[in-house]
Amino acid sequence: MTEQISKLEPWQWPEEHWRKLVGHVRAGRAYRPKSWKDGARCAVALSFDSDHETNELRDGGKSIGRLCWGEYGARVCVPRILALLERYGVRATFYVPAVVALLHSEEQRRVIAEGHEIGIHGWIHELNSTLPYEAERDLMLRSADTLEKITGVRPVGVRTASWDFSPSTLAIEQEMGLAYDSSLMADEDCYELLLDGSPTGIVELPVEWVRDDAVYFMMHRFQSLRPYTPPTDVLDIFRREFDAAYEQGGIFQLTMHPHIIGYRSRIFIVEEVIRHAQARAGVWFTTHREVAEWAKAHAD
Repeated sequence: MTEQISKLEPWQWPEEHWRKLVGHVRAGRAYRPKSWKDGARCAVALSFDSDHETNELRDGGKSIGRLCWGEYGARVCVPRILALLERYGVRATFYVPAVVALLHSEEQRRVIAEGHEIGIHGWIHELNSTLPYEAERDLMLRSADTLEKITGVRPVGVRTASWDFSPSTLAIEQEMGLAYDSSLMADEDCYELLLDGSPTGIVELPVEWVRDDAVYFMMHRFQSLRPYTPPTDVLDIFRREFDAAYEQGGIFQLTMHPHIIGYRSRIFIVEEVIRHAQARAGVWFTTHREVAEWAKAHAD
């Protein structure tokens, strides 16, 4: 039957087949608390995907220039970001490929020592949907083990590289006993992930491309990829997202990348977002782990 379906166009698929595809990983119970910790109205969850050199390595690339771009993220941008977060007393989550953790072990230990969270972000920033199940499972487990060995803290959350989610990803996360995922976008609030209709106990802290710096600022000189949005416009988008989340009593979540947001002409975006949010009463800045745990434990 599978071989027969593989020869069909999507518009020829039987209903049973497309329903199975759609129903494999779905949003379950909503986890929206009446209020956040200490009565806060809004939770702010800032995250930084520290991809560094793995942006180039994952596709077998050998470009010295692009490897240096990743090194810039570690050498200049992460220290700049950590200093900014410390200045405003803000905790954040860093998602780190295991290869990056091995290349920049002191960076990861500093992130943990300063009170931030580190989450799983693949082995070498690989795309899960291109992997057989055995390879994906092995890389996920090895990544968690590597991060724990380097930092002394076992990660409880995952963000798949490029938010690429295979049919096996959720089952592997469940086997690993992870508390949350932050790779999908079926809602703006936290929700429980369902696997083939059954609750997994895993909380999804959803992401969105509109709240990701890469879509506005990515650059590749050998492709048609060019930055197209002025930094002031990106700041305006992020502030509007926060304002709406605040009015609704929800989550304001951002996905950023040190080697993208950390430039001298862009880091002000992060600072202005923090200043804008801290000017409002009842805003809780915390890690993705704590947002997911609070949302699940205090869902309305």
